[in-house]
Amino acid sequence: MNLQKIKDREQLDKRVPSMPWYVEKFINYKLPDLSPSSLLEYVRDYETFFNWLMREGLTTAEKMTDIPIEVLEKLKMDEIDSFRMELSTRREHANTRTTISRKLSSLRSLFHYLSQIAEDDDFYPLLKRNVMAKVSIKRTHKPKDTAAKLEGKLLQEEEITEFIAYINEHYATDVADNKQALYAHELNHTRDACIVSLVLNSGLRVSELVNLNLDDLDLKKKLLYVYRKGSNDDTFKTPVFFRHDALTNLESYLQQREVRYHAPKREKALFLALANGKKEGSRMTKRAVQEMVIKYAKRFGKPYLSVHKLRHSFATDYYLSNDLYKTQEQLGHASPETTQIYAHLTDKTMEEAIDKRRSQES
Repeated sequence: MNLQKIKDREQLDKRVPSMPWYVEKFINYKLPDLSPSSLLEYVRDYETFFNWLMREGLTTAEKMTDIPIEVLEKLKMDEIDSFRMELSTRREHANTRTTISRKLSSLRSLFHYLSQIAEDDDFYPLLKRNVMAKVSIKRTHKPKDTAAKLEGKLLQEEEITEFIAYINEHYATDVADNKQALYAHELNHTRDACIVSLVLNSGLRVSELVNLNLDDLDLKKKLLYVYRKGSNDDTFKTPVFFRHDALTNLESYLQQREVRYHAPKREKALFLALANGKKEGSRMTKRAVQEMVIKYAKRFGKPYLSVHKLRHSFATDYYLSNDLYKTQEQLGHASPETTQIYAHLTDKTMEEAIDKRRSQES
């Protein structure tokens, strides 16, 4: 189990006791099949729902643990519609359509378990009436729609090498009058260029990247071993290929890792950061990687870039030379439908490349 899964399991163990007994029963039922991270998302969604029930006066319970199962049994479709509306309109934490669909799907899983699987001592379903069975959850996006949103927001062709070169060489010129930024760049630019190069040449997710350890890297075979979900939502180490273009950046960073970041022998993380006031480097966080990419992207003139868009940039470029299923395997997508966005993106990319060549020739 990787570091993030361990943390999520600890959080899960802390939160479950605050849930009603029937939710705890559901979580225990799902525990062998779903990862702690997935179950933690379920629990967070249930917290939102139960807090709403108490706020709306649909239960007299003052604590989530005390909400009886009969409250779920008596819910009306109008009330579920009100909950859906609450999720989409609340001012402080407005949810996207994707988040709303996920929260409703979490509820539907719980209600299905209570009405179709779990039984009382007399072998009757725990939940006699399942209002969530009537709730339709629409797909939140289609591959073509996702591709349309990404058009013009990814790195293409020479921009990939230009961005890496910018981090290594040209960013320092842009921040020449900022001593603090210059110092940070001198310390970290080799590591930062390595991270960006690795994502742009492998398509890693940010969570996969920060969980990499030194022994997950095979330079000779150009392989990384990352934790990915299997068909039953469990995680296991999977070999992921990276392109030769990332090799030089990796070798440069590895030469500096131990000395520049004062890496203690016990620290196995591949990518380290040296926090202010700390004498030893420690594993980089997802947030630190995200902020690092955004910092360079803004100066580079691509403020919309993120780690995930770097992953999309790799995938679009990779798909041009490979088929759908090779791209799906490389990215770790559960379904080829997710990978289809790159079919739409590459059509546009090839069209733009042809137009560009024509303009250069004329």
